[in-house]
Amino acid sequence: MITQQQLTGYLGKTIAQICPNGYFNDAENHCAHFVAHVLGYQFGLTCQMLGSPRGPGASVRIQDLFHSCPRVGVWSLRPSSLTGCLVFMTRASNVNFAAKAMIPAPRQRVGLFVDGFVWHYSNSQRKVIRQTPAQFSVHYPAPDNAMFYGLLP
Repeated sequence: MITQQQLTGYLGKTIAQICPNGYFNDAENHCAHFVAHVLGYQFGLTCQMLGSPRGPGASVRIQDLFHSCPRVGVWSLRPSSLTGCLVFMTRASNVNFAAKAMIPAPRQRVGLFVDGFVWHYSNSQRKVIRQTPAQFSVHYPAPDNAMFYGLLP
């Protein structure tokens, strides 16, 4: 499991500083891209497929990360002992727990929850930031701010 100390090294970095494959278009959502580089996830579509292959690829779609989690659930119902996991945000109707699927939508986020904080890539600030779950929860207005957890694949 990655630690807060390791994640601190990413604070303030742009996706261009993180991705060796040159996939850093500011018009794209890079929250899944950041999380996947940090954790080494290469599920589904990767930055290596979309950029110039020069290093390890990383997943770029939130729904690929969600589907790859061994278990997913509603954020408010996550086990209290779970101190590290993925945290997703989208409209509740975009999630199908039985299929472990998330419908792609314009207002979706994913971050890495570690020891009480959510680390994620802020597209508006164009850098990695750290927030409390309460701060993260207001990233989008309702109804697009339902939160879910996913056990790390």
